[in-house]
Amino acid sequence: MHNFMEDKEILRRFADKVQHIRQIRGLSQEKLAEKAGLHRTYIGMVERTERNPTLVSIHKIAEGLNVDIKDLL
Repeated sequence: MHNFMEDKEILRRFADKVQHIRQIRGLSQEKLAEKAGLHRTYIGMVERTERNPTLVSIHKIAEGLNVDIKDLL
């Protein structure tokens, strides 16, 4: 059974990957949001682990970053 700290760690690892790839690509959070079809504040919330993104949102973020979804997981 997962506990809260394990869940936060999963979100932290995902958030770090998104932010790292976004920065390598030279994208702002706003530009990534535009490319992914998501709201700009949503990307910031994901990167701060304030949101637990759905599989659909993860897919959109991967497309916005031009990476395979498995590269974010």
